[in-house]
Amino acid sequence: MPLRPAPAAALARRPWRWSARAWALAAALSGAALLGGCATLDEQQRKWIFQPSDRVWAGGLAAAEGMQDVWIRFDSRSTGEPVQLHGLWLPQAREDAPVLLYLHGARWDVRGSAPRVRSMHALGFAVLAVDYRGFGRSSAGLPSEATAYEDAHAAWQWLAARHAGTPRYIFGHSLGGAIAVHLASQVQDAAGLIVEGSFTSIPELFDTFKWGWLPVGPLITQRFDAAARIGRLRLPVLVVHGSEDTLVPPALGRKLYEQAPAPKRFVLVDGGSHHSTNRLGQAQYREAVAQLFGLGPARHAAGAN
Repeated sequence: MPLRPAPAAALARRPWRWSARAWALAAALSGAALLGGCATLDEQQRKWIFQPSDRVWAGGLAAAEGMQDVWIRFDSRSTGEPVQLHGLWLPQAREDAPVLLYLHGARWDVRGSAPRVRSMHALGFAVLAVDYRGFGRSSAGLPSEATAYEDAHAAWQWLAARHAGTPRYIFGHSLGGAIAVHLASQVQDAAGLIVEGSFTSIPELFDTFKWGWLPVGPLITQRFDAAARIGRLRLPVLVVHGSEDTLVPPALGRKLYEQAPAPKRFVLVDGGSHHSTNRLGQAQYREAVAQLFGLGPARHAAGAN
């Protein structure tokens, strides 16, 4: 059944932090544009979109226990500086197990995603999860769309150098979904893409906020336009969304899925929020991964939804 856009009343009831952030972003964008402060405009967007930190919630900290620390070093083409990324590695007992690169969203460092990493590990993947610059123990600095793409690519090259003979997949949650789509459009050796709780672009996401009627779209520099890239992919795509996601509307996940070429699947997890979808949807994940990627026992013939 096609998803209908959330009614205006429902959007107005979104968590306060989103409406407040939307209002602050709109005010800053408008003010900066009037003053001609392009550098300040870009910097503020990067702060609000990424919210970089070295913080983690208690559940994430506990779930990260026992994972192996990984360090990825490279010279940045975008900044000209040496970069060090910190990651968490959770291997499988089987050396030929499929490998998953996990790209997290905003706010928490990589340990905050550790429960989701363990869930994907339970599906049979060996998982590498990395922090972008500005997060956790990775190199300091305010991340940007360009540097996040570069960091994801460096992590992918790290995996390729060590697991060249095994199927490698890309996973992105929320903001990480847009980064994952970009990476999948740039590499030729990915076996599949999984996107959870993500969106088509930052301007379209902003349009769903309480203050989304404000005409700030042309002023957004950090666009993360996943919808413009996903149609160019030549690999299986799995898009997962929670029916009760109040941060990123399910309609945006469905729209992103519709832009992707076949083979593909869309999984709507009933009752799943922005943070609980992965946990609540484990059975649906297992079936979709088996059908679309051929990993694990499939109960039905493969095919797109």
